[in-house]
Amino acid sequence: MPTTQELKARVQSEIDRRGQDLIATTKHILNNPEPGFREVKTARTVAQNFQAMGIPYEEGIGITGLKGMLNGGSSGPTVAVMGELDSLKVLGHPHADPDTTAAHACGHHCQIGMMLAVAAGLTGSGVMDDLAGRVALIAVPAEEYIEIEFRDDLRREGKLEFLGGKPEFIRLGALDDVDLAMMTHTSSNSDEGKLAIGGTNNGIVAKRIQFNGRASHAGGAPHAGVNALNAAMIALNAIHAQRETYRDHDTIRIHPIITRGGASVNSVPADVRMETFVRGRSVEAFLAASDKVDRALRAGAMAVGGSVDITTLPGYMPIQNDESMLQLYRANAAGLVGEENIVRLQHRTGSTDMGDVSQIMPIIHPYVVAATGSGHGDDYVVQDYELGVLTAAKAMAATVVDLLADGARHAGEIKERYRAPMTKSEYLSVMRSMHKEATYTR
Repeated sequence: MPTTQELKARVQSEIDRRGQDLIATTKHILNNPEPGFREVKTARTVAQNFQAMGIPYEEGIGITGLKGMLNGGSSGPTVAVMGELDSLKVLGHPHADPDTTAAHACGHHCQIGMMLAVAAGLTGSGVMDDLAGRVALIAVPAEEYIEIEFRDDLRREGKLEFLGGKPEFIRLGALDDVDLAMMTHTSSNSDEGKLAIGGTNNGIVAKRIQFNGRASHAGGAPHAGVNALNAAMIALNAIHAQRETYRDHDTIRIHPIITRGGASVNSVPADVRMETFVRGRSVEAFLAASDKVDRALRAGAMAVGGSVDITTLPGYMPIQNDESMLQLYRANAAGLVGEENIVRLQHRTGSTDMGDVSQIMPIIHPYVVAATGSGHGDDYVVQDYELGVLTAAKAMAATVVDLLADGARHAGEIKERYRAPMTKSEYLSVMRSMHKEATYTR
């Protein structure tokens, strides 16, 4: 019987052997970016790789998601390794699609590369026979919560309920057979070493907003119209006026955009649309801030004598990392990049739907510092693919081996000891309670 260290060495050697092919696949995804629930080409690339490795898989989960499965030599818990299929939309990014502005300005192409690298390492090395349990290889759509109007229309058509990929996976039961989960995100923060672990993130709700006025000739008869754009501008200023009321500890972030400003310059705007996030450190904090935003939106509509339709949509939960899994991961990461290059994170004010998974099972969500530029910016570019794909995958694959070796002793202990914040049914109930639709008129 090989030792755990020997199993890890075999997996990491196989990742190295396949390294250049895996990096080429990652760059292929980079050059074919697709935003959430539209990731047709990226899903096809994942499917082709699963087929080439002989991995059975399901597809079409949450519209574009996939789930492969590797079986160990004996029964035991299931560990999921996840990657995210989607891109952002960023004008001016060097790798942006010229037609759609879609761009991997957050490094999700590397996440898929890492997930495929873990798959290659585990299958090509033959170590699954020496592990207990299973490894789920999950390509999830739509982590970036963008194009709210498009996604909400999909919801209204009954094609999905939640506007993020992992919440949809949870709702559909695609994670019902998973006991522990992990994924690694890229980062460009140079003060985070090479691999960063732990920390927390903000949760979020999203809003789809439509201000309704009355059209009229903007030059000849503006008095006959009701200017919905003015309503939106008043609302924006009312949102800004509330910022001093938020406690620093709650890390509230509100950042609306106008997606439609009017039909034409010569007509009083009668249909103006906005989207916004309301983020916060806790569910209680962001829901309280959400109520304040609604007051501001109503104030804008009332001020000009128009109306406003507000749809509040459940977003993502705050994240928590499992400490026992983190310690296993940290030891493996230190062996790859050195303990001095591992940084313990604090609170981050962005959001991720890995937080939703953390509400129902133990997870880890480390970061690999392989990019430069500003996250979600037009200068965010992964520079080090050896680190950002291969090394990051080795750290996760070695952690999978730790969890499932020796009769899955570590995974079993973590699963037994873990006290999930919510059951799946409780999670779904909380998420559904956040959904509200209302129209306010003068």
